[in-house]
Amino acid sequence: MYSYPVKTNGNTTKDLINSLFLNPENAVSMPLYKHWKENPDITIGIWKITENEDFFKEAAGLYSDKKLEKRRLEHLASRYLLHLLAPDLSQHHITVSDAGKPYHPEHPLHFSISHSFPYAAVAVSETVAGIDIECYREKIIRLRHKYLSKAEQQLVAENIEQSTLAWSAKEAAFKWYEKGGIDFIQHMPITQFDVSGRAAIIAIDFCKEAITPLTLHGGLEDEFSWAIAVLKMH
Repeated sequence: MYSYPVKTNGNTTKDLINSLFLNPENAVSMPLYKHWKENPDITIGIWKITENEDFFKEAAGLYSDKKLEKRRLEHLASRYLLHLLAPDLSQHHITVSDAGKPYHPEHPLHFSISHSFPYAAVAVSETVAGIDIECYREKIIRLRHKYLSKAEQQLVAENIEQSTLAWSAKEAAFKWYEKGGIDFIQHMPITQFDVSGRAAIIAIDFCKEAITPLTLHGGLEDEFSWAIAVLKMH
């Protein structure tokens, strides 16, 4: 993975962010946790939610009809981040597939959205991609048997961070597939799980229809893990 400034319509993401604020000097305190190019075709951004709902309404005219405030903030932050990374993609035309994946029926750009309060993540790509972000929680250890085989559980031991990363990887692969109907143990066996420092490479033999090898990149941050799935990683 490597990082360099994201460009959108000739502007860097910083320029774009500045243009969306009534007072550009406020941009230095905005909670864009990080953004980078995973490869030349994929841009990823992660947002830490510190705003109230009025911020998203005033900054980009965004609303949410979710019942719970936390879910509304997750929804608004992820859509705002999508707006930053793909400003020419109309939010009003986004729809949701039967499998629960948001998409734009008339735009060639692919995108994937994830949130785990207080974080939201978005991947914008020229090809189909899936991203997932998960905050660390101790209960992940007692839930591992629901998504990891016994062999996979041995790969991550009883490590909360790595167990969360394994879940992120399978969630990202599930979103990449787009069609639903997936058994996380049977259809997505992990064949490689390498963590070096805070970066990771995870290989999954996705075998819902035919075996499709996926190589996912991921990371361990202080409060959460993330993973990105595409068919080919550069």
